[in-house]
Amino acid sequence: MRIAIVGLGGVGGYFGGKLARRYGPAEGHDVLFLCRGQHLEAIRRSGLKVIAVGEEFTAFPALATDNAEELGKVDLMLFCVKGYDLESTAAMVAGNVHLGTVVLPLLNGVDAAGTLRSVIGKGSVLGGCVYISSHIEAPGLVQQTGGPCKMFFGPETGDVESYRHIESLLEGAGIKAELTSDIALELWSKYIFVGPFSGVSSLLGKTFGAIFEDAEDRRMLEGMMGEVEAVARKQGIVLPDDIVARSVKKAAGFPYDTKSSMQFDFEKGRRVELEILVGYVVKSGRDLAVSTPLHERVYRELASRAR
Repeated sequence: MRIAIVGLGGVGGYFGGKLARRYGPAEGHDVLFLCRGQHLEAIRRSGLKVIAVGEEFTAFPALATDNAEELGKVDLMLFCVKGYDLESTAAMVAGNVHLGTVVLPLLNGVDAAGTLRSVIGKGSVLGGCVYISSHIEAPGLVQQTGGPCKMFFGPETGDVESYRHIESLLEGAGIKAELTSDIALELWSKYIFVGPFSGVSSLLGKTFGAIFEDAEDRRMLEGMMGEVEAVARKQGIVLPDDIVARSVKKAAGFPYDTKSSMQFDFEKGRRVELEILVGYVVKSGRDLAVSTPLHERVYRELASRAR
């Protein structure tokens, strides 16, 4: 099997590194990295070093390149780019996908699979999400600092068992992967947590703990979670009745100084995933006639700051 990891940031580096460490031509697999810049140069020179909680290793892919044509046709493609690069990257690698390719997006947000289907137009595009805190510490070095490192994936409709071999492949590399028949539940359960926290923490410049300390900030957070829930239910997504309470409880378990990735990006002057984390709810609310005033306020102010 030819396995392409598209994007070698924190997510792609961690999961791609595990795959490249475990599998090679001797096992009948080629693990391929698509990345760029100094990160690519360092990986070509010395491999990809991964420092994770409880382990440290260096992985050597069969190929590391910034040229999609060099990948050839692949059988499994893990999409690990930022949301703002999704469409352009999908167009770049569309030629690497054949009818039997399994494409697995591991991005923030809930609509990455739809975007990939519209751009690539072939193969089997699954839904997927991960719980992990990781980042590029230096060229050629990815560091995982928190999170359970758990991956959920599955088809939005149709036969789940057709993808059981992908689950086995991932587990064989030491990846905590779970194939599910209800990927929509997993996607929205993460989104209702990550989206509002990204918006509130970025707007206020506060850590998770500081937000919980302030009653007004906490009400804003819970209100935004309620807006995500309303949009999801209007789309027919079945969620637990206490999904907001569950999300708040999950957040309360994080260390006091935890920051969202979008908050980090704002602080460092980088591009931000504002559209998929906040803007999606605003647009969907308007399309579905669901009121989302808190998301509209946060989106308006952060969009102005991002410009």
